[in-house]
Amino acid sequence: MSEVAENARVRSVLEDPSSQAIAQTYAFSYLDAAGDKSAEAVEELTSFVDDVLNRNADFGYLFSKGVLNRDRLLELIERVVKPSASEFFTNFLRVLVHHDRTDLLSQIAAAAVLENEQRSGKQRVQVITAKPVDDASLDKIRARLKDVFGFEPILEPQIDDKLIGGLVIRVGNSVYDGSLRSRLGQLAKRMQQRSLHEIQSGRDRFSHPEGD
Repeated sequence: MSEVAENARVRSVLEDPSSQAIAQTYAFSYLDAAGDKSAEAVEELTSFVDDVLNRNADFGYLFSKGVLNRDRLLELIERVVKPSASEFFTNFLRVLVHHDRTDLLSQIAAAAVLENEQRSGKQRVQVITAKPVDDASLDKIRARLKDVFGFEPILEPQIDDKLIGGLVIRVGNSVYDGSLRSRLGQLAKRMQQRSLHEIQSGRDRFSHPEGD
């Protein structure tokens, strides 16, 4: 799995929401233009970000906004990128250059990974447990999630040593908490509500004794 795919769901609270929206727009357009070759297009985009920009700091720096003017950056793409890239991807880089958006390449790649997964009937699911889960258990969880939600889940196992048994499933913005800690918390809350109800009932009986 590429570094972009591995970190696609990670978002810094300091990131500009507007840049995320712009990156998503370019990612969707990229996938639309790729058509039935979207998987190959995503692989080429993430490979460029992971293997070229991220692993060659000096070269990656040249794609930052304002470092090179458009003509110099287009010349760099023609001389360095084009010989090793598809014409489709090279054209996409040219579009980004003309719109001064090459600095969003990493965000575009991340958005493209997630969107392509969803278009393929897949979705990332975080499986949070107190201890590591073996492959057999993960396969059972994957099969169960597929039956319930209808999509092909891409599991992202995580460890939270604060959990007391059970597991927490996070699908998009929805959280399904089946941990023992959660169940104990729910039990405590019900007991507290019951106690408050009994106290209130006792007060009512004292305030309105029978026979009044």
